[in-house]
Amino acid sequence: MMTFVLLAATLTMASVVAVVIPLLRRVPAGLPGARWTAVAVAGLLVCGPALLYVTWSNWPWHAPAVADSPEAMVSQLARRLEHDPQDLNGWLMLGRSYTALQEYPLAVRAVQLSGGRNAEALTGEAEALALADESELDGRAGRLIEQALALEPDSGKALFLGAAVAARRGELPLARERFAKLLALNPPQGIRPMIEQQIAAIDEKLAGTSTKAAAVQQVPSGSAQAGDTLVRVNVSLAPSLASAAGATAPLFVFVRDPAQGGPPLAVKRLESHFPQSVALSPADSMVPGRAFAAGQSVQVVARIARSGSPVAASGDPFGEVTYHVGHDGLVSLVIDRLTP
Repeated sequence: MMTFVLLAATLTMASVVAVVIPLLRRVPAGLPGARWTAVAVAGLLVCGPALLYVTWSNWPWHAPAVADSPEAMVSQLARRLEHDPQDLNGWLMLGRSYTALQEYPLAVRAVQLSGGRNAEALTGEAEALALADESELDGRAGRLIEQALALEPDSGKALFLGAAVAARRGELPLARERFAKLLALNPPQGIRPMIEQQIAAIDEKLAGTSTKAAAVQQVPSGSAQAGDTLVRVNVSLAPSLASAAGATAPLFVFVRDPAQGGPPLAVKRLESHFPQSVALSPADSMVPGRAFAAGQSVQVVARIARSGSPVAASGDPFGEVTYHVGHDGLVSLVIDRLTP
């Protein structure tokens, strides 16, 4: 719109000059120029088109100004905080805003500038770190959440993240305790079902762990029955895939039922060095009550997770072999293919 206004003003002034100058010149007979006529014509040329355009155009002259974009509003807040660095609530709001915009490094920096003086600041920094890299829950983000819970044990966000961190560490009773405490704080109705599902899943895992422990006590560790339920493979990497493996990528070894879908019957996460021997047992099951048994024919898959995730991704090197539980001994498994 500004470009149009400038162009219109330029053309108007050109028209005024073209018309007024001849009127101001003296005629050949020596008569004075038409000064007042020139003034009237100039006023008409300048004001007339402007009034007509305002009256007849469809431009929303009286419409409210368009609100700033979220990015612009966040930038304004950041500039304001440069002049008021003691505004704790402002820094926390800036951190939440950057998180909403998925600018996680900036979110971490904004919350750090708040000084980490309360549980919300610590939790905000932990959340931004975890959103940028989930593995941070096992490191700095996890420690920040524990500090936040020490400062404010009833913080809803800190309890939720603290329960997730405890579950990642395998501390299921602590995770359940934190989810239950969060549930007692009357969270929004849209969140309650998710928390209840987490508690139910932990209860199921705890019940399955107790059942496995009782079964292990009943079977001597050196008995033939215990040995019959092992899956043993020697995992090696084909030389042609050495460059595609990745030096720090983890190795996942899965036992699957080829006749059924669903989660693996057992899984182990290991470092990627080759060759290495791996033994899996029903104790490595992911879901209580779903494990392999002696006499069963299973599929063993070894996959190098270049993304670090147990979920297969395109380009991940893998290999697989069929294994007869209780019959086969140590079987060779070569990683010689790439995930499509």
